[in-house]
Amino acid sequence: MSVNLATLLREGTKKSHSMAENVGFVKCFLKGVVEKNSYRKLVANLYFVYWAMEEEMEKLKGHPIVEKIYFPELNRKQALEQDLYYYYGPNWRNEIKLSPAGAAYVNRIHEIGATAPELLVAHSYTRYLGDLSGGQILKKIAQNAMNLDSEGTAFYEFKDISDEKAFKNSYRQSLDELDVTTEDAERIVEEANAAFAMNMKLFQELEGNLIKAIGVMLFNTLTRRRTPGSTELATAE
Repeated sequence: MSVNLATLLREGTKKSHSMAENVGFVKCFLKGVVEKNSYRKLVANLYFVYWAMEEEMEKLKGHPIVEKIYFPELNRKQALEQDLYYYYGPNWRNEIKLSPAGAAYVNRIHEIGATAPELLVAHSYTRYLGDLSGGQILKKIAQNAMNLDSEGTAFYEFKDISDEKAFKNSYRQSLDELDVTTEDAERIVEEANAAFAMNMKLFQELEGNLIKAIGVMLFNTLTRRRTPGSTELATAE
């Protein structure tokens, strides 16, 4: 049987989606406050997450459920490698590391790949549909906030998808055509909410670094010695 899984996922994750958008790191990002060191740590974690997800989906592309939402043109691993080269340099593979929240996320993806492949639908939906929906907006915010030109934002570029809106509609149709039971659909929605929670933990790990960086920038601004003809605040003598 088939269920309207796309609608169930959209309605069933509204609260989680809203909660994720209200995490401090995300709120700052959306307001154009992006600190490069925190951002590159996020990119590093996402690299491991997408590597795990795409590895499992490639391995399971013959699975009757996974095959329906297996679209290699969505893959982000190579794009993230380009960004990591930009932020960390040619030795990036030895520079990046997985955070505790990132490790839990990656472990969960491998766990369901081995025990419940149908739940990979939840992770694909949560990550890729979000990337396609807000990617261009986030790309512009990152470029403006970090003074980037054409590098550092490959993650948001889907070069193999010419019409993102049409692709999203096709993807949702594929979700609705999945041969899953009502019980399976409920489990997928539950897993999607868990995926949102795991993403939130990634963001929350970075908040301390971001707050510290903002504090340093404010301190440097407030204590900068006034130069002749300048309106900047002077340091205390």
